Amino acid sequence: MKLLMGVEVVARQQVTPRVVALTLRPTKRPAFPAFRGGAHTILALPDGRRRLYSLTSDPARPEEWQVAVLREDAGQGGSAWLHAAALPGTRLLASHPQQGFGLAEGAVRHVLVAGGIGITPFLSMLPELERSGADFALHFCARSRVEAPFLAELRDRLGPRLHPWIAAEGARLDLAALLATPTPGTHAYACGPARMLEGFAAATAHWPEGTAHLEHFTGLDREVARQGEAFEVEIASSGAVLPVPANRSLLEVLREAGHNVDAACEYGACGSCVVGVEAGQPEHRDVCLSPAARRGVMTACVSRGRGRLRLAL
Repeated sequence: MKLLMGVEVVARQQVTPRVVALTLRPTKRPAFPAFRGGAHTILALPDGRRRLYSLTSDPARPEEWQVAVLREDAGQGGSAWLHAAALPGTRLLASHPQQGFGLAEGAVRHVLVAGGIGITPFLSMLPELERSGADFALHFCARSRVEAPFLAELRDRLGPRLHPWIAAEGARLDLAALLATPTPGTHAYACGPARMLEGFAAATAHWPEGTAHLEHFTGLDREVARQGEAFEVEIASSGAVLPVPANRSLLEVLREAGHNVDAACEYGACGSCVVGVEAGQPEHRDVCLSPAARRGVMTACVSRGRGRLRLAL
């Protein structure tokens, strides 16, 4: 992974029974690189696993970062390791900030919709919104108050700008009603479970292009990513043509051919494996790039092609 930094866990807080917040400081530099609210970092664990986490700390405080980790009992073990072993003094590697999600420039109103651990990218947006005096509202959905990370802190901080929707108390957010009428200058943002994001996308389908924004924590299953129609890629620098079989990913084929394509999540959610496309028709299957950002690039881990593509490699 490019641009890795050494970091040390200097504090941890058990936010909910399944969410732990880790405070990180750089080990070889006085401060972290600058970022804007909504950015994420990729943590490289000692066994080589890489996991993507939103930065939850104030961008104006570069001396330390914070991330919040949900323990996924059915996951691949990365979150369980961080819950068990990431104690104060633990050293890890972290990527420079990745800015795939953030506040829209020039918006006059912001509608934020979070589900569960999907609150995390909004935590670093809030200081920017508050400092600028922006008009915003945060809708926070959770199964119960116990499972809603940072809810009490947000209630005290935001007052009437926070709208909690707790399913156990019979309160459910009606996305279609909330987002029925887009108004000029309003932007809407969502992060949370797949079903909520699907509902958000449907509720904002009639919004002007570029005014509805999504952040995904999970993407295409790795086995599914290897499936699809066979295609070919031509390497622009050498003219070599590489076949991509129906049961393999482009990323695997490129690496096997000696191309050092970086990748972190490998399910289309982080964008670290983007490669340039000079010609041909990609089949985009990522969840991290907007339609505009997809022009001339594709994610090598999950996206495929039709016929032959020419890659800027």
